[in-house]
Amino acid sequence: MTTLNEIQTPCLVLDRGILERNLRRMSHAMSGHGVALRPHLKTAKSAEVARLATRGEAGGITVSTLAEAEYFADHGFTDILIAASLPPAKLDRAAGVIAKGAVVTLVTDHVAGAEAIASHDASFQALVEIDSGDRRAGVRASSDMLPEIGRALGPKLRGVLTHAGHSYSCSDTECMKEVAEGERMAVVKAAERLRGAGLDCTVVSVGSTPTMTHVERLDGVTEARPGVYMFQDLFQATIGSCTRDDIAMTVLASVIGVNRDENRFLIDAGALALSKDRSTDGTPGDAGYGEVWDIHGTPLDGGWKIERVFQEHGAAAGDGPIDHIRLGDRVRIGPNHACITAAAHDRYYVVDGGLEVVAEWGRVNGW
Repeated sequence: MTTLNEIQTPCLVLDRGILERNLRRMSHAMSGHGVALRPHLKTAKSAEVARLATRGEAGGITVSTLAEAEYFADHGFTDILIAASLPPAKLDRAAGVIAKGAVVTLVTDHVAGAEAIASHDASFQALVEIDSGDRRAGVRASSDMLPEIGRALGPKLRGVLTHAGHSYSCSDTECMKEVAEGERMAVVKAAERLRGAGLDCTVVSVGSTPTMTHVERLDGVTEARPGVYMFQDLFQATIGSCTRDDIAMTVLASVIGVNRDENRFLIDAGALALSKDRSTDGTPGDAGYGEVWDIHGTPLDGGWKIERVFQEHGAAAGDGPIDHIRLGDRVRIGPNHACITAAAHDRYYVVDGGLEVVAEWGRVNGW
């Protein structure tokens, strides 16, 4: 059987055992709150991961792009929420996903967007996006536009949706609990306003990994859409959504240069393979462009991290000894942000706690 010592680098390694543990934890948590879990696949972008994530659940998934929606429909998924607003010019393509046999739910936060969805021949369902504090997209629950958007959607309206992306700015559990409650209250209020206007609002959708990890109550919510919880990453560990032991995805790289005089070495994974995400910068867990672990997934002694990246090179530095590092050695890089790190790769090499590659799982990229 092929092992991590034999495959080409750089590449993504996914530990199935850790993945399944993460999936069970979130599934159990959402079940305990009495809400449906509609996992967001923008991180994993893999049908195999999606099947594991929806096992025992209703089966509905969330995506961010039309390419993802098309891919998952081709792989048998029939309940797909596209949780990023589409311009009217893309509605015909979205209708093609319905033609593949899927129920497609869209989101909008604008009357013109709602009118475009309502007037399209396809049997779209739609949610009004609510801004619960992230200030990226959505209307406030108190906005006069909310019922206008709902009326513009007409019979295609199904409810409301929000994403508490500002939870990523939290540095402690209490902050995340507060953001989670604010997220809940915003969509519940929005739903009440729509119902008060005589409009349908059966779906009340929330979700981010930090808020769903720490939320204390989900009264009035019908579904949750966390995503990065499947793989986790160093940033999530830094803000308390997980521990380093919960990180399921790493980048396997080879040592291509060793400078013993300056106590650093070079790997064949750079900005494209690792990303230039520096989300841990400024936190107590600053990991540069990723932590350096040995081939078994154990951090190297001395706090080694990728200090600099070039297009295809990564420079590792640390305070520990370098005597044991040899040209051709394999290392694994713990990612700052799993979603961005995975984006340039086309597959996962799946392991199950060891070095043997037990499967290869494809993933979709593009838009």
